[in-house]
Amino acid sequence: MNSPNIQLVMSDIDGTILNAQHQIDESLRPNIQQLTENNIPFVLASARSPRGVFPLSKELDLGQNPIVCYNGALILEENGNHFRIIKEHLVALEEVQIILEVIKRQFPKVSVNLYSGEQWMVDKRDKWVEIEAAITNESPAEQNLQSLLLENAPPIHKLLLVEEPETIHELHRFLENLQLKDSAFYLSKDNYLEVTSKEVSKERALIEVTRYYDTPLENVMTIGDNFNDLSMLILAGLGVAMGNAPQAVKEKSDVITCNNNEHGVSQAIRDYVL
Repeated sequence: MNSPNIQLVMSDIDGTILNAQHQIDESLRPNIQQLTENNIPFVLASARSPRGVFPLSKELDLGQNPIVCYNGALILEENGNHFRIIKEHLVALEEVQIILEVIKRQFPKVSVNLYSGEQWMVDKRDKWVEIEAAITNESPAEQNLQSLLLENAPPIHKLLLVEEPETIHELHRFLENLQLKDSAFYLSKDNYLEVTSKEVSKERALIEVTRYYDTPLENVMTIGDNFNDLSMLILAGLGVAMGNAPQAVKEKSDVITCNNNEHGVSQAIRDYVL
């Protein structure tokens, strides 16, 4: 295929720049250095919180490049020890209260994780919280979430609901049937149900990042490995699916690179940008 003139690269994190051991592809940093030398920004876009993205940004020496958190619910620019919000989309407080009440009454085993800016809050540290903490190298604050929302509600960027797949799929169907006006539900894993504003998607995040850089969409390469990446893969001038992506994602992408254990992102940068 004829590759467009790439002026910006936006990439997913888990399953993309990270291998199966959740480590950054060791060949990636020198390739990003070459992108920087050619004034081509490399932007990280993930369902992770800022605390789960900033360390990776620092490790890759991305400087003040924006980071896309919570799949686009929060886009930040770091400036020294502070950050500036470029764009945010919040989950409606009254709908979060409805969701928590449903879980308390009918799905009490579900692990509830609330994300607000850099903060990760949970009712208790159960096994699912410990698994997520090990993956992201973060530690949540414990407090009664329902009381928090009644007393001093923070801005809410995302809920993450976790349990065994059968329970999560049942909860997903139940919440969808509530037909809440402002909340969107999607499975990021078979047992991970994410709740964000309906305004949130990586497609919208990509549009907001291209406006930030004043870069045409046709001159952007996006890289991802899963269904929540698909909208940005389709919208960009060049959408690159990882070799470990589901077949349905590969079929709707422009090209396929190697998998995340075989330096797929580095290969895409070399093949289509450098």
